[in-house]
Parts: sequence; C-alpha cells; structure tokens
Amino acid sequence: MRLRVDLLPHGAYSDVVLVVDVLRATTTAVAYLERGAEALLLTFTPEVALAQRGEGVVLAGERGGRPIPGFDLGNSPAEATTQTFAGQAVVMNTTNGTAAAHLAAASGKHVLLAALTNAHAAARRARALATEEIAIVCAGTDGRVGLEDVYAAGVLAEYLLAMGDFTPDDGARIALTVRRSSGNPAEVLAGSGHGTYLGGIGLEEDVRYAAQVSVSTVVPLLDPAGGAGDVLRFVAG
Repeated sequence: MRLRVDLLPHGAYSDVVLVVDVLRATTTAVAYLERGAEALLLTFTPEVALAQRGEGVVLAGERGGRPIPGFDLGNSPAEATTQTFAGQAVVMNTTNGTAAAHLAAASGKHVLLAALTNAHAAARRARALATEEIAIVCAGTDGRVGLEDVYAAGVLAEYLLAMGDFTPDDGARIALTVRRSSGNPAEVLAGSGHGTYLGGIGLEEDVRYAAQVSVSTVVPLLDPAGGAGDVLRFVAG
C-alpha cells in the first residue's frame, strides 16, 4: 500500500486522506468533538459560516490566529476544553486547515482530521479504511510548509509503518526524517515559525496543548452524506 505525505496540500487523492493542521484547526476539531459536539461543519469561507448561524450552532474560526469578528469562538483547543458542546454543531472556518480539508474532500474517498493529540487513533482508523493509499496532507501556513505539520506527519507515518507494509513516497521519507531528528513535540511546536507567532500573541497554552501525543481516541471523519459543496460535515469516527 502506498504512503504519501504532501508537505502542502496538492490534491488528486485516490483513497484515504489524513488532513493535518496541528496549530491549530485539526487539534481544535478533535477537542470540539471530545467535548460533545454532535457535528463539525467546516466551511469554505467565513461568509458561509456566518450563514449557518442559528439555534444549536456555535461559530468558531480565526484569521491570522485571532478570532473572526462575529464568531462565538476562535480556534483555540485550550479554550474548547473548558466548555461543553453537547447537542450543538460547531461551524469552523480557519486560515489554512479548513481549506486543506475542502481540497482533500474534492477527491478523497475517506477524509479524516488528524493531529498529534489523536495521532495513534487516526492512524489506526486510516489503516482500517484504506485499500490502496493513505495520504497525509499538511495544511501549512499561508502557503508555506509548517514544521509542526511535517513533524506530525512523521509521527503518523511511524505509526502506520508499524501497522503494515507501506511503500513511502519522498514526502513520507522527509516527514519521517524530521520526526526522527527533532526534539520532543513541545520543543518542535514552540520552535516552529507558527508556534513562535502564536506564542507572540499570547497563545502559548494552545501550542502546549497541541504538543500532546495520542491523548485522544476521537477521529473526526467526513460524513459521506455531507462531503461536498461549501460545507463539509465531520462526525466522530
């Protein structure tokens, strides 16, 4: 089976796709579902998100790391863990992660959201679904490769290689090299370009939270009935 890692979103995914935006969209998505959200709706634009407002709906998102005006929440996993979302749908739009998810959904058979926090569970779920290829897609930051996403892709690739016979592409080999040559996750995330930026605007707690490895068994999975158009519906898989 093929193991593919895209250091930035590329497209043309044939089978299972793991979308990774460690700082912070996919980490926060896991936290929302852990805290009881019945669904997670990823929108193509902030305007589409605002159009979803209604009873039982929470709007969450960011631009440049800061909450979007008119939204209820930002994109903070640490903030999400202090609340409960039982019976609610969380609608998200972020700078990088939601766009990567939409690109993955354009062709992937199964789209999952992965982070360091749910890495082992996400790898197991991907392996169970895959028939020909698992693609790990790093969201990056503003069109540039993000160290934190490549590192997480390496963690996921290590788990997958331990589970079965995969043929890794060059992207997977790069991610594995980064994983094996770097320090602990907290150091990697804090020292990454985006981690440094988030720390500079007072979001160090989010960076620390996102550095936890395999502390969750929740894997956001694209609902086959909600996998097209401007709104993607994810549920706990």
